[in-house]
Amino acid sequence: DFSDLREIKKQLLSVAERSRERGLQHSGKWAAELAFALEPLPLSELPPPPALTEEDARDLDAYTLAKSYFDLKEYDRAAYFLRGCKSQKAYFLYMYSRYLSGEKKKDDETVDSLGPLEKGQVKNEALRELRVELSKKHKARELDGFGLYLYGVVLRKLDLVKEAIDVFVEAAHVLPLHWGAWLELCNLITDKEMLKFLSLPDTWMKEFFLAHIYTELQLIEEALQKYQSLIDAGFSKSTYIISQIAVAYHNIRDIDKALSIFNELRKQDPYRIENMDTFSNLLYVRSMKPELSYLAHNLCEIDKYRVETCCVIGNYYSLRSQHEKAALYFQRALKLNPRYLGAWTLMGHEYMEMKNTSAAIQAYRHAIEVNKRDYRAWYGLGQTYEILKMPFYCLYYYRRAHQLRPNDSRMLVALGECYEKLNQLVEAKKCYWRAYAVGDVEKMALVKLAKLHEQLNESEQAAQCYIKYIQDIYSCGEIVEHLEVSTAFRYLAQYYFKCKLWDEASACAQKCCAFNDTREEGKALLRQILQLRNQGETSSTDVAAPFFLPASLSANNTPTRRVSPLNLSSVTP
Repeated sequence: DFSDLREIKKQLLSVAERSRERGLQHSGKWAAELAFALEPLPLSELPPPPALTEEDARDLDAYTLAKSYFDLKEYDRAAYFLRGCKSQKAYFLYMYSRYLSGEKKKDDETVDSLGPLEKGQVKNEALRELRVELSKKHKARELDGFGLYLYGVVLRKLDLVKEAIDVFVEAAHVLPLHWGAWLELCNLITDKEMLKFLSLPDTWMKEFFLAHIYTELQLIEEALQKYQSLIDAGFSKSTYIISQIAVAYHNIRDIDKALSIFNELRKQDPYRIENMDTFSNLLYVRSMKPELSYLAHNLCEIDKYRVETCCVIGNYYSLRSQHEKAALYFQRALKLNPRYLGAWTLMGHEYMEMKNTSAAIQAYRHAIEVNKRDYRAWYGLGQTYEILKMPFYCLYYYRRAHQLRPNDSRMLVALGECYEKLNQLVEAKKCYWRAYAVGDVEKMALVKLAKLHEQLNESEQAAQCYIKYIQDIYSCGEIVEHLEVSTAFRYLAQYYFKCKLWDEASACAQKCCAFNDTREEGKALLRQILQLRNQGETSSTDVAAPFFLPASLSANNTPTRRVSPLNLSSVTP
């Protein structure tokens, strides 16, 4: 219920303050950003500071001292002075300091001892002790919302996923306003089924959580609907929501829309670094060198030792085909944060460009360890095994990528190619047809399908596919440099020639003359047609080219109506 935005603003300001007191910077920042998007409150309505208990008063000196050490990242020192504190706030900071101290030592050791492609065998030594102590408190029901959140994080780090999910759900019930717990829950949910079985608290925060998880699970339509309803509810100024919408459009490859939203976001928040790596991916795909160069320089000035900055610079070098330099920057990003998903995947792509398949496989596997939902890493693994000529492996990885992105034609075409290599032609046909049906990005599915039909001597279906392909290419308005257009015209010319449809055959043969690789064949065919016409061979009327889709492929298994041969005179390459 978003009817009372003032109440929501009060809750956000209060939870931002409570998060900061406990050293939870990111949750505090999230709440503050969201509160900033709402109208300011008059003095009389500002939330009062949280009331102190007797325990809080006793621990105040130790807490104040330890918090100052904590802010300077002296975690062991902070934990030392918080021993024996009983109040919820001080106890949380004590446990959290011990946890972060273990994480910091682990990261330092990872960076010192291993290159980022070695398997990180370093563990956070503090986790087991923390789990034992927190589980005692949990059984005694002594943990507040923040304590439950920390217990969940410890369980997740120990790979106890099922227990962690239960604890995060409990944390969301006890303290629904803490974004950190919701976010952790997002990272553990792998599909929509899992989401259905969670009993989540019925609060306005749930809407933000659902929008976020839908984006993660690639359910973009639902995510955009949620974000739109949040904007309508009064959060239209929220930079968090704007950036999430941009990421959602990036995920469905609506590049122009995503770019325009990111440009708008940069006007509103010019020093923002979060999500800028996603923005740079879009600039990379569009080959916008000057814009990407400007973004890289700009972020470098703001903070050059941020993971996102390193990824943007890596993308910039990659676009300039300086792959060694690009890989170097992605490695730098991973030294800053070994759990940063985008950098692992992008580094895999760079190693692929450098033909270093074993390093690429390592990088993609790391990406999958960080997030099993990253379809780019599964797809990348498929590509590496394709280079290594191991089609059964390819098939497995492409299938996983396809499960994560069922409507992405690239995965389907890759799957089709795999089946073709394994000589499972029926499966291959299904994949190519489906790729065409969902909207083929690269416009290759129909050609591959046509070639399959050619192999199987199904000439009518092959001709039908080539015709659809030519219509597709010319209907998109821009004549793309498509090598296969000439192939299509050549096949159709020969097909019509066999069917004795001289007019259509000569129209296609003339089109062939426009392409270098088919010019000679086109001319030869035109000469033959002329000869036959002079000998008095009439164009066949009884063989109406029997065009229809193969029964196995058309949606309802009934042949579509017969199509008369295509009138190609209007199509000019």
